[in-house]
Amino acid sequence: MTLILNGKSLEVSDNLSVHDLIVQLGYENQRIALEVNETIIAKSKHTEFTLNEGDICEIIKAVGGG
Repeated sequence: MTLILNGKSLEVSDNLSVHDLIVQLGYENQRIALEVNETIIAKSKHTEFTLNEGDICEIIKAVGGG
């Protein structure tokens, strides 16, 4: 299926969970915020939230500094 991730098309397998997407992209041990179709998905819901064809996802990585 095709998702839009940070404004770009991305082909992924069907029935992919948000957690699986995060692992596939290499973000599993990083501080990120994830939004699907303009709704933030809580980290506690990542394993149970399944993505659908055409979902629009945004991943924002937290950056520390001062």
